Amino acid sequence: MTEVPGGQAERRVRVLLAEDQGMMRGALALLLGLEDDIEVVAQVAAGDEIVPAAERERPDVALLDIELPGCSGLDAAARLRERVPECRVLILTTFGRPGYLRRALEAGAAGFLVKDGPVEELAAAVRRVLAGETVVDPALATAALSAGPNPLTARERDVLTASVDGATVADIAAVLHLSESTVRNYLSSAIGKTGTRNRMEAVREARQQGWL
Repeated sequence: MTEVPGGQAERRVRVLLAEDQGMMRGALALLLGLEDDIEVVAQVAAGDEIVPAAERERPDVALLDIELPGCSGLDAAARLRERVPECRVLILTTFGRPGYLRRALEAGAAGFLVKDGPVEELAAAVRRVLAGETVVDPALATAALSAGPNPLTARERDVLTASVDGATVADIAAVLHLSESTVRNYLSSAIGKTGTRNRMEAVREARQQGWL
């Protein structure tokens, strides 16, 4: 609580911060904590820690990185919408990719910022999303509209994701509980949609576009 003119107490914005890099997480928490009306009530380093921390602390705003161990910030955002619906989500990432923006908004995020902006802009965005606004960098929003929707189906994304680190078709089939022929069909389709020559190129292109 902070004091406002007239002696009345004003409720501080409670923020959950998810960032896997310890130095970045500490710096963000310190900088946000300098704001009179913002309080960082939880810090986590992995995506699968986000929902439990939010259920425990009931933050007003969850500030999430995308690439986190355990699960991505985008997946966590979707889970927060179901489990802690009153918590507004603001994505803060190094990767300003149109595909990521689209997926973030589809997951229920109220904002999407890249990490190279000033902390004053971040603090203002926290306040704005809490007030019910959607906060997105205008240039990134324009790029997302120009890029069009993600062409990959959910299953094609699953198969490409499972292809990372050189997994065989048999490995992918076992993980996803699919037949090997079905996996090959999904891979072939994904390769065609990404305009690449093989599945490793398809994975790289899909990641670059923010489709995975």
